[in-house]
Order: sequence, then structure tokens, then C-alpha cells
Amino acid sequence: MQRRSFLKSSSVAALAASASVAQAQIVPPFKRQPRIAVGGIASECSTYSRIRARMENIRILRGDAVLNDERFSFLQRYSVPFLPTLVANAGSGGPIARDAYEAIKAEYLQRLRALLPLDGVYLPMHGALFVEGMQDAEGDWYAATRAVVGPDCLLSASYDLHGNISQRIVDNLDAITAYRTAPHVDRVENTMRATDMLTHCLRYGIRPGIVWATIPVGLAGEQSSTEWDPGRRLWADLSEYNRQPGVLDVSQLVGYVWADEPRSAASVVVTGIDPAAQARIAAELAQRYWDARREFKFGSPTGSIEECIAKAVALPTKPVVISDSGDNPGGGGNADQTIFLQAIQKAGVKNVLLGGMTDRPATDACYAAGVGKTIPLSVGATLDPVESRPVRVNATVQYLSPATDPDEREAVIAFDGITMTLATTRRNYHAAEAFRSLKLEPTDFKIVVLKCGYLHPTMKPLANPHLMALSPGAINQDIPNIENRNRVPTFPWVQDLRYAPRPYRSTRFQRA
Repeated sequence: MQRRSFLKSSSVAALAASASVAQAQIVPPFKRQPRIAVGGIASECSTYSRIRARMENIRILRGDAVLNDERFSFLQRYSVPFLPTLVANAGSGGPIARDAYEAIKAEYLQRLRALLPLDGVYLPMHGALFVEGMQDAEGDWYAATRAVVGPDCLLSASYDLHGNISQRIVDNLDAITAYRTAPHVDRVENTMRATDMLTHCLRYGIRPGIVWATIPVGLAGEQSSTEWDPGRRLWADLSEYNRQPGVLDVSQLVGYVWADEPRSAASVVVTGIDPAAQARIAAELAQRYWDARREFKFGSPTGSIEECIAKAVALPTKPVVISDSGDNPGGGGNADQTIFLQAIQKAGVKNVLLGGMTDRPATDACYAAGVGKTIPLSVGATLDPVESRPVRVNATVQYLSPATDPDEREAVIAFDGITMTLATTRRNYHAAEAFRSLKLEPTDFKIVVLKCGYLHPTMKPLANPHLMALSPGAINQDIPNIENRNRVPTFPWVQDLRYAPRPYRSTRFQRA
């Protein structure tokens, strides 16, 4: 079934000299059925984390399982078939183990070779992949892909807003697009822009190129949400830039600040066929972002763990939702630190819901005991015993999820006026439904502590109010004071840094 292209907002006449806007709306058939592969690897890797993602921690979809997965069901809407290789996803966490990455890449390339010849490849990526002993892992993946498919095949990638860009990445891709919202509510639109560009260019015989401007600014995602200014203002008009002649896509990325590597920075990437126009747009947006660098701020009141707890206790409202931001698994945190739990116990606070503790031994012990049993437990610090210490409690098992897979087990325990969720593997407890599925109602508690940063859209209206604790961890929000060994000079580490945008035109563009 053919579908309406997101590219209809672009000037199709400028992108395809042989097709007027009216002709483009008819959507002519391909001159021949193109062969388009799909495959990639995605993870958001904090180099400050001591845990490693190994093969058993990485979810891999192979062959038809890719097309049957909910995330890629939109590919079936196109009139041209997509040929799947594999898609690997390690979520957010520490670096990927080198042997795991090399094994996945080798299998991907083998599957890619089996599909040759190819006209295009869609690469569903994230942009913050870090592999042990390697700089610029995405660049390595694209270079390996290019070596297999050859110079004439078009490569189009979709990115997270918190992806990092490098010259090697730009030189191997033909098109790229990224989320425009944080929290990310435009996942489907973003991925479809990447595949729209690919199918559109193959339909009309267009060879696009990328112009990239790096911006030496390192910001936490919690400072750069698009729900408040300046993020809201800076991302609001990107679709208007997309309408300019010769432009396929304009994307602006915050970057991933917890990857200490040279490419870690904000950036603007413009895909199209008019390098002069693309360079003008990239320079304009990069300068605008740079000029706003001191405006970025957290969207909620912040403080230390102890300050946030004291403020929550003093407030007459409930639930006061506090983010344990440094241990957020959704951004690369470990989700097993007990620093917040220790502070709550020390303050003697009751009627607290603490969500998101990862502890396989404790969770399994709850399943062995059963609902209603009170048992001694050692909680937390099983993934990283250096960052915090385990806490010993006598806990009553309140609920066990009906999981058949041991990796999917979840338990609810209660002790000392604290209700806590446990899980065998790292997962996000950000949405209200994550608690309601465990028979917990967040609004029943005086204080709700979440291992997250900014709030999920379902939790935001429940928070009364929301506070963000600047807690330690693998994604410490105290950006100016985190270790910085490998970056180029970057704000805010260098406060008086001078900068002027210098857009870079990809070698692919120069070749065309």
C-alpha cells in the first residue's frame, strides 16, 4: 500500500528536476523495483558507567523478525519491500563489549552481502554508541556498510536527538534525520523521514548529500528538553527550514554528553541537493544554538538528594515526584544505586514509593518466598558495587508479576514505610503504567522517587510538584564537573570559548 510521504512539505521540484510538484503528488512508479536493506545497532552508552553490555544484554532481531516488530511495522506501508538484515539494541547503559560488537557487525555484514546488489540501506540507529577500545562506533558501522554495498548505494540513518555526529559518519551517509522532541514523542515520524528520503531519492534518481556543522556545547538532555525554552524555540521551526528548495531534511542534535569522546557535541545536519543552501541553514542554526547556550536550564527545581527530600516532606501536597537523575537507566545510568534509599532511611520518611531498583538476586528471592512473606534482603549495588553499597532490609513481598521469563521478573516489596519495585534486569520505571501494572497507584504516596530525568508525559500531570535531585551516577547532571579527557574544547568546560560555525560538506556530496 502506498502512503503519503513526509517529503511533501519539501520543494519536490527543486529536488527532482524531472518532476514538478503536481507530478510528485501523483507518486509515479519506480522505474524498477529498488532493493533496500534495513539494519543497524542502537545504544546510548555512558563512558562513565562501569557496567558493560555483553551479548546476553543485547536484543537482536534477525530477518523477518525485524519487519514483524512493532517498531518497524511502518515499513510495510511502502510500495517497495525492505529487505531485513538484523537490528541490535542494547538500550541505554555502559559501553558495548568489543567482542559483542564485532560479532554483531560480522553477522550484519554477512547478511548484507547476501542481499547484494542493493540500491539503498536504511539504518535505524541512535547515535551514542560507544564500544570498548573504539572511538566513533557508528562511524565504524557505516564505513563497514559502505565497503560492502559500494559507492552508488544510498545510506539513510535515523537518529535520536541525543546522538553524536562525526566527519566519518557524514562522509559515509547520504541522508540523516533525528528526533525533534525531548521527551521523544516523534519516534515514528523520525524513522519515516529517513525512509521517505531514501525511497523518494531512489524514485526520482536523486543523489543527496549532507552538510554538517558541529557546535562545541555539551548539555544534559534534562537541560535541553523541547518542552520549554530555549529548546522549544530552537526546535519549533525546523520543519519550516525543511520547506526550503533543495532541502530534504534539517536536523539539530543536542548530542550525548556522557560519552567522553571527540565527537561528543551538539550539531546541525542538513540533507539535500543544494550545498550552498544547506551550508547557509547549518551555519544559521548552529550560530543560533551557540548564542542560546547559556539559556539552557533544568525544567524543574533542582537540589541535592537531601535538599529534595527535605523540601518534599515540607510540602503539603502529594505526590511529590523526585527524579534520581544520576541513576536513570533511560539515559545510561545503572539503576542499582542505593544512595537515595539510604538518604530516605536516614531522614525517616514514610509513605514513599521508590521505583526502578535493578537487583536480580533480591527479585529472585522474592519469587522463591512468595507474596505475603517477610524476608531478609540485600537490596541494590549488584551491578556496580563501587558507586554505592547494598542495603539490608526485612521486606514483605507485596506483589510478583506473572512473568514466565526470569529476565522479565518484577517484584514489589515494602519495609520501613517504603514501597520499592525490584526487577531482574534494567528497565525504565518512568511511566505511570509501569507502576499500575504492578498494582501500585503513584498518587497514593506522599513521595515518589523515580530513576529518571525529566518526567514521562504520563507522570508529569501527577507530580505535585516535580523536583530533580542532582544525584551522582553514570549520568551525573553536574556537567561542568564530570571528567573530560577526550573532548575537543567545549562549553561549559571552557566558559570563554570562541566559536564560529564552519559547515562541512560531506565527501559523498563532493563526489556527486
